[in-house]
Amino acid sequence: MTEGRDDETGTITRKAQRMEEARKRHRDSPWYGLGMFGLVGWSVAVPTVAGIALGIWIDGRWPGEVSWTLTLLVGGAILGALNAWYWVQREGRDD
Repeated sequence: MTEGRDDETGTITRKAQRMEEARKRHRDSPWYGLGMFGLVGWSVAVPTVAGIALGIWIDGRWPGEVSWTLTLLVGGAILGALNAWYWVQREGRDD
């Protein structure tokens, strides 16, 4: 019974090493850089557009002195920038 576990452990270890080597090789490609650029772009764009859409909806329902569209645009951009910073920091730590 112990012999079977040793074979499984060795298989898992070899697979983990191959995956780690593939990740390292993959980061050297220009496609990885483009993908990271896209991830950062989307992580900023989505909260910003969502803030704008919500602001337009609020301004349409309850008009007032405060422009919720501009307020939520700034809030979405800040949230997106923090999100992008998190992803960049996370990828940097993995190196």
